[in-house]
Amino acid sequence: MTTKAQLRKTALTFEEVEEHDADGVLRYSVRGKEFVSLTKDGLVRVRLPDDEAGKAVAAYPAAERLMHAGRSIGFQAPLADVGGQHLWALVMAAWRHRAPKRLAAKLTAVLESPVRPGSDLPAAIGKPATRALANAGLTTVDQIASRSAAELLALHGVGPRAVRILAETLAETGRSMRS
Repeated sequence: MTTKAQLRKTALTFEEVEEHDADGVLRYSVRGKEFVSLTKDGLVRVRLPDDEAGKAVAAYPAAERLMHAGRSIGFQAPLADVGGQHLWALVMAAWRHRAPKRLAAKLTAVLESPVRPGSDLPAAIGKPATRALANAGLTTVDQIASRSAAELLALHGVGPRAVRILAETLAETGRSMRS
């Protein structure tokens, strides 16, 4: 069962995301364009291209197309019905669909090559953590030192093992994460 907290963590993983809570509806947008929302009654609404929306609707019995002005703009389903990993993929697709092209291309580059040139992050943290950190704009150990362990753990893909390895890497040079 996927929760509101998981949706929030997933949506805020991406760059330039703004969170709005109005009238009980939680909305996430990138540069003013909403890409996912959660209604008071627990429906997650995801803005997707038509073909991806069709696949999402087919995956969940209680799902339906999200319509606006007579055209499909995504899909909606009870949040509790959507699996956590699938939610991640849906939110990422929605963010890429709604983000400006340059910003979306930046994410594509991160996904295709998780370690950016100039990055000194230890490979031992793993690809998911490296991608999550890079997506949050953290590509060097110096940048990691400016964050707390809790902030890093809040990123989808960064777990306790990665934080421990990063803390050990910082300690080797006499530094530590922000408290």
